[in-house]
Amino acid sequence: MSNDPPKWLTRTLQTPAQEDHLSVGGCTIHRMMWGQPQQPGLVLVHGGAGHAHWWSFLAPLFPQYRVVALDLSGHGDSGRRTKYSLDDWTEEVLAVTHDAGIDGPPVVVGHSMGGFVATATAVRADAEIAGIIILDSPMVSADAEVEAARLGKAFGAPKVYPDVATAISRFRTVPPQEHYDPHIFRHVAEHSLRAVEGGYSWKFDPALFHAVSRSYAAQLLPRVSGRVALIRSEFGLVTPEVGATMYEALGRVAPVIELPLAGHHMMLDQPLLLVTALRALLADWEHSVPFSRQHIGRR
Repeated sequence: MSNDPPKWLTRTLQTPAQEDHLSVGGCTIHRMMWGQPQQPGLVLVHGGAGHAHWWSFLAPLFPQYRVVALDLSGHGDSGRRTKYSLDDWTEEVLAVTHDAGIDGPPVVVGHSMGGFVATATAVRADAEIAGIIILDSPMVSADAEVEAARLGKAFGAPKVYPDVATAISRFRTVPPQEHYDPHIFRHVAEHSLRAVEGGYSWKFDPALFHAVSRSYAAQLLPRVSGRVALIRSEFGLVTPEVGATMYEALGRVAPVIELPLAGHHMMLDQPLLLVTALRALLADWEHSVPFSRQHIGRR
C-alpha cells in the first residue's frame, strides 16, 4: 500500500491561497483566501488552539465559492490580545469578509469552538451572513477543549521542542480519536508551530480558553433567526441526545446531519465526507426557502 498522499490532497495543498493581515480592534488578524472575487462567500472558522490551515487542504474543493479562512486572535499567525471574548472573535469574522471580494452575505462554518463563534456571529449580524453551519460543537454540554484547559490537562504553557520533528511527534488533538489521515495530521501539526528561542513551540495563546463560556453559547442558540445547520460526528462530542437538545433550541428548523465513522475532528479523518455534506447543504440553501420558527407545528 502506497504511503503517498492521495492525489486530491496533493492537488489541494498545491493550490495557492491569497494571504494577508488586517487590523481588527487593535489586533493583527491573518487571513487566507481562495477562489475568484465576486463569487458567493464561505467563511471557515477553526476550533480552539486551531488555525486557518485546518481548512487549507479543503478550501480548494469549493471552487464555486470565494473561501476565506482566518486565524482568530490568539491563534495561528494572528496577534494576541490581553483578553479574549466571543465578541472580539465575531468582529474578526465579520472584518475578514468585508473586503474579501465576496458576492453577497457569506455562509459561516465553525468547527468545535468555532461553532460558538459562528453562532455568536449569526446573533450579532444576522443580516450580514447567509447562514451558519455548526460542526460538532457541543453547546449544551462541556466542550472537551475548554474543559481540558480548565483542568490543566492540555493547553497549558506551550513547551519548547528542539526541532520540528520532535514537536510534530508530540502533536495531539483534544479530544483524541482513533483515526487520522497521517498526511493531513502532519500538515496541520507543521502549521501549528512557531520558532522560538531554543527551538519550536505551539502558536496558540493558552489564555484564549478563558473566553469561552459553554452556558453563554447555549443561550445564543434560541436567538439564531437565520439559516442554520448542525453536522455532528458519529464518534464526536455532539451525541444524538446533545444534537436533539440543540435542534430544539434552534427552533426545530435546523437539519442535524451525522457524519458516519467521523471523530470530533472530522476534517482529519473523514475530510471528503465533510466536503460532501457541506456541498449538499450549500446547494440546497441556494435553491430552497428556509422554514422560520413560527412555521413549526403548521406543516
